[in-house]
Amino acid sequence: MEFNSFFYKISIAILLSFFFLTTSSSQSLSIDSFGEGIYLKAQDSSFSTKFGLRFQTLYSGTQDLEKSEWRESLLIRRYRLKFDGYVLDPRIVYKIELGLSNRDTRAGAIPESGETASIILDAVIKWNFAGNWVLWAGQTKLPGNRERVISSQNMQFVDRSLVNASYTLDRDIGLQLHHKFHINRVLIKHAIAISEGNGRNLIATNPKSGREYTGRIEFLPMGAFTNKGDYFGSDLMREATPKLSIGITGDYNNNAARSRGNLGSFMIDTTGEADYLASNLATIMIDGVLKYKGLSISSEYVHRDSPNRKDGYGYGSGIFGAVGYLFPSNFEIAGRYTKIDPVSVLSSINPATEYTLGFSWYIRNHDFKIQSDISHLTSASRESIVFRVQCELAI
Repeated sequence: MEFNSFFYKISIAILLSFFFLTTSSSQSLSIDSFGEGIYLKAQDSSFSTKFGLRFQTLYSGTQDLEKSEWRESLLIRRYRLKFDGYVLDPRIVYKIELGLSNRDTRAGAIPESGETASIILDAVIKWNFAGNWVLWAGQTKLPGNRERVISSQNMQFVDRSLVNASYTLDRDIGLQLHHKFHINRVLIKHAIAISEGNGRNLIATNPKSGREYTGRIEFLPMGAFTNKGDYFGSDLMREATPKLSIGITGDYNNNAARSRGNLGSFMIDTTGEADYLASNLATIMIDGVLKYKGLSISSEYVHRDSPNRKDGYGYGSGIFGAVGYLFPSNFEIAGRYTKIDPVSVLSSINPATEYTLGFSWYIRNHDFKIQSDISHLTSASRESIVFRVQCELAI
């Protein structure tokens, strides 16, 4: 099925569903503000749903400094449909997110996912069963590095860093348990997850696969950020007092069949003894963010290795540091330094260094913005200048 035809049918189905729901006398519809989506609630309060959509239009140009060659592209980088709400009890909430752009769906063009379009990003239920304890079940992002958990709608730059591209845990299917508490003024958040370990939307799995185990803890010594500002780029809330969050994640993916755990190519066993190779991937992630009166500083360090290294897996380390300042006009200038290193000659990770200068105009926070950045990238294979411009719109 061609993408345009598929997208058309999905869009029509959603519009028709909302038409029938909102014309029923048993439903109430509200549209509060731009960027807040369309909210629907049952008359008996037995369920609610909020529908929103967003897309990013991206121009990218790359100048190869060795070949004096210019390459460019213009595409819809992301197109997402989002649904969230509660069922039966406000303590039982759900989130569904579908990705319809070519970059989103192409991940399914592999035998392990039936060579079909891979559109399901999130499909998760969250149950606040006691106090600040919340149990998650389904497919969603693992509690990994902060840069990845921050939505692609809410980024400070046009896209995430090379550290995330090389080492993120991404999404998986399983169970997560989240909790938070205070010790005096200090807020502590922690989460553990047990998941399938091979990523999202798979119908065939590694017959040797074990499980993936993830744990994360965050320390906020100055209390909570305004409007969860530790999980969106830039200091849009202009924190009146300094706010700091430091996070640590540990992850162990037992018998991972993909080169980067939840992502990357499947590692095929050419000896014929098994369908896939398997490597036990251990990852440590440390990240932090500081915000104060328009100033934002963030950094992440990741290290991934294995006690049973095998050729082609993504063993290595990476670090980035970023700083930005948001002017009263909602215009921001930000800079980022990124460095990637392999830890073994067997690693599929290539060394790279990147310097990025970014410019953002937040017309309506992260719901409507224009961003641009220019980067100097040096890697084992090339040296290049990358220029990007992106417009984000979310309703």
